[in-house]
Amino acid sequence: MPDVTGPYPPGTPCWVDLMVPDQQAALDFYRDLFGWQGEPGPPETGGYAICAKDGKPVAGIMTAMNPDGSTPDPAPPSVWTTYLATDDLDATERAVTANGGKLMMHATDVLTLGRMAVAEDPTGAVFGLWQAKDFIGATVVNEPGSFIWNELNTNDTATASGFYATALGLKAAPMDGAPGYFSLTAGDRTIGGMQALGTLPAPPEGPSNWLTYFSVDDTDSTVDAVTRAGGSVIKPPFDMVAGRMAVVQDPQGGAFAVIDASATEGP
Repeated sequence: MPDVTGPYPPGTPCWVDLMVPDQQAALDFYRDLFGWQGEPGPPETGGYAICAKDGKPVAGIMTAMNPDGSTPDPAPPSVWTTYLATDDLDATERAVTANGGKLMMHATDVLTLGRMAVAEDPTGAVFGLWQAKDFIGATVVNEPGSFIWNELNTNDTATASGFYATALGLKAAPMDGAPGYFSLTAGDRTIGGMQALGTLPAPPEGPSNWLTYFSVDDTDSTVDAVTRAGGSVIKPPFDMVAGRMAVVQDPQGGAFAVIDASATEGP
């Protein structure tokens, strides 16, 4: 579904955003890499930039700030965050905490756009929650320059499976043709994946995390562009069941995956 016109079903990744020390540098990098258009937003949203591809929202980029609006010192690590849709944020917050998760940022109204929160699952992976009002999230997905997959890399797949099933209604099941990999489904639709930390292609080190995959036309040339712009490679391009992919970091350390899903026959 490249174009999204209605609210995302609960539990579905609906938005991704990047928190970085230098917002303008990140806007320039992703403009050159993916063709995004974006600029710092108004003060009432903390300067949050909504990036668009061909005029359609695909991702957000924001400056890392303390709750009082000051610049943190030292700056926190740059990180991409996956937001899962909910139609009742208050109830989802209660379910998160009742099942061993933590709230890092309680429900907050974002003008008339929607309500958001940030949580941490029991294995330490951070994710966002979004209850849409005027803004549903990304309106184009699964096309080059937009996110195509969201993957939980966790130090405890059993605990994570139980948490996401009970708190968010996501069911985990072994994925055919991918040993050690689990699909995550919302209702009858696969919306992401899960695997243990240290399982290829996930980086072997670091805490549990949600990894964002962006669709590209050519994985190898995209990785070359990342390195030319000052980024780095975590996992060089390789072929796998869903396509040709790589895991990279932008110049400020934000990790993400890129995949050409047309490179091989998908599952």
